Amino acid sequence: MKLAQRLSAEGIGSLLLAAAVVGSGVMGQRLAGGNVAIALLANTGATVAVLATLIALLGPVSGAHFNPAVSLIEAVRNALPWRDAGAYVLVQVFGCCAGVVLAHAMFALPWLQSSVHVRTGLSQWLAEAVATFGLLLVVLGHRRPQDAPWMVAAWIGGAYWFTASTSFANPAITIARSLSDTFSGIRPVDVPGFIVAQLVGAFLALLVAPILFSASHLKAVPAPVADASADAEKARPPVSGTHALRAKPRKAQSSSIRG
Repeated sequence: MKLAQRLSAEGIGSLLLAAAVVGSGVMGQRLAGGNVAIALLANTGATVAVLATLIALLGPVSGAHFNPAVSLIEAVRNALPWRDAGAYVLVQVFGCCAGVVLAHAMFALPWLQSSVHVRTGLSQWLAEAVATFGLLLVVLGHRRPQDAPWMVAAWIGGAYWFTASTSFANPAITIARSLSDTFSGIRPVDVPGFIVAQLVGAFLALLVAPILFSASHLKAVPAPVADASADAEKARPPVSGTHALRAKPRKAQSSSIRG
C-alpha cells in the first residue's frame, strides 16, 4: 500500500474520530439538561461506534492507528519504519486538530478556541497511563484482525467510565482537544502531563506484552508498500488497529513495512 494512501487514511480517520469525540460531547451536553452522566454516556456511545467503524473500514489501508502512541510502539517493534511513523504522527495530529475545527463548525461554535477545562494531577496522569496501557495491550495482543474493531472500541468505551480522565489515551487527540472549550476539552497547559502519562502506559504495555503473549504471536511482520505489484496487493492480508492492527505473517514481496 502506497505511503500517500496510508497517510490519507490516517488523516481522514483521525479527523472523523476527533469530530465524533468533540461533536458528541457538544450534542450530549446540550441535550442532557445539566446531567453530566447523560452527557458522558452520549459522548461514550458515539465515540465507540465511530471508532469501531473507522478501524474496520481503514484498518486494511493504514492499520488504523489514529494514535501517535500506537505508531511509536509499532516503530519500536520494527513493524513500521521510523520515517513512516513520523509521517503518521504528523498526519494524526493535523487530522485530529482539523476534526475539532469541523465539530465546532457543525455546531456553529467559534472555530478556534482554547480550553479552560482543568485536567491535571496525579490521579489524572495515572488514569491516562492505565487507559493507554490497556489500549496497547489490546493492539499487541488481539489474535484475529477482525477482533480489533470491537476490542479497541470496547476498551476505550469502558475506560471512559472507570478512569478519572475519561480515557484520552491518544497524544494527537489530546493536543486537538486543547483547541476546544467544550465538554471534551483540556487546558493546553495540562496537555504535556497527559502525553507523558500516555507514553509511559504505552511502553509499559510493550514490556508486559511478551510476558502475556507468545513470541510468535507478537512477532512484528512487515507488509508491502509503495512499489508493490497488483499481485502483491492482492496477497496482502487485512490489517486493522486503532487507534491499530497487526498483520498476519506472510512473505514480503518487496522492500516493505507493515500497515
